[in-house]
Amino acid sequence: MHIEFRHLRTIKAIHDAGGVGRAAQILNITQSALSHQVKGLEEQAGVELFVRRSKPLRLSAAGHKLLRLAEKVLPEVEALEAEFTDLRSGRSGRLHIAIECHACFEWLFPVLEKFRHAWPDVDVDIRPGLAFGALPALQREEVDLVVSSDPESLDGVDFTPLFDYEPVFVAASDHPLAEKPFVEAEDFRPETLITYPVERSRLDVFSQLLTPAKVEPRGVRQVELTAVILLLVASRRGVAVLPDWVVRDVRYHSDYVTRPITERGLTRRLYAATRSDQTTQPFMAHLLRLARSEPVKLQRAGGPA
Repeated sequence: MHIEFRHLRTIKAIHDAGGVGRAAQILNITQSALSHQVKGLEEQAGVELFVRRSKPLRLSAAGHKLLRLAEKVLPEVEALEAEFTDLRSGRSGRLHIAIECHACFEWLFPVLEKFRHAWPDVDVDIRPGLAFGALPALQREEVDLVVSSDPESLDGVDFTPLFDYEPVFVAASDHPLAEKPFVEAEDFRPETLITYPVERSRLDVFSQLLTPAKVEPRGVRQVELTAVILLLVASRRGVAVLPDWVVRDVRYHSDYVTRPITERGLTRRLYAATRSDQTTQPFMAHLLRLARSEPVKLQRAGGPA
């Protein structure tokens, strides 16, 4: 047998309507065309699908078997059609994110919480394990958005600016460097620098300050959580450099101080990298708007670092 979706829809429509005439109206075809379709299907099956002398028209035992198939298959087909419609309209989709900025987890979660309420049908996932090969993964369509502070010229990839931030020096309030109005590369030489567990090339303090100045701290200690970094700093176990929006409340905390790095300070920009054909999708565009607005609110809440 060669059963098509239209055959399943026909069987279900005739059963639900109780007759060929009303079913033809439901399916928006002529009664003659519907009867011809049923006849052809019965010829394929080699059995009658309806008890024709009954009123209303009833399915035969064979017809009921086909009806059960229709009731199983058609809802799945309709759900798939609805999903494809949502994909075309941008109401649903996949949003898998890779992050090259370790501290960005704390900024990103509030953004995603707002996004989740606005786009409940978008599948959101975070892939931190791809952080160091994130942009190639984006090009391979393994992820859909990369948060990065290092834009590159890549075919088919857009880098949308999100916001500027300032990496700031963080030390205990009674640390000798707390007396300085700003710190420089040489100030780190006798210190233990507490960082996130990422490559040095991904850390602003190294890429923008220490590596160009050829300065190596006395020690480097890697810590996963910002709260633990601050705890260690307060205990005089080391110093840290964190984005100003991460430590927005530090200047009001008696255990810590923040200072600019160099007299002019450092300014960095965070970007969202997306495939060019997805940048303007409705849900992607909304996420980018949320991402640009969230840091502004954070800075206003805590004041400048």
